[in-house]
Amino acid sequence: MRIKDVNDLGTAIKKRRKELSYTQAFLSEVTGISASFISDLENGKETAELGKTLFLANILGLNISCDERK
Repeated sequence: MRIKDVNDLGTAIKKRRKELSYTQAFLSEVTGISASFISDLENGKETAELGKTLFLANILGLNISCDERK
């Protein structure tokens, strides 16, 4: 999935979490990141912290890459 904005990123995180049958509460318990942060991230809130976001993506087995547009 190509990520164009925070909503796309939130959608990708939520989709993968659901594919793994993880609840926000479970993910929160495992990672130590609050369920409210996970909810905000999945809903495209723009103030989500990048470090936590990348950590969650990694835990969910998602790759994030930056490629030069051609």
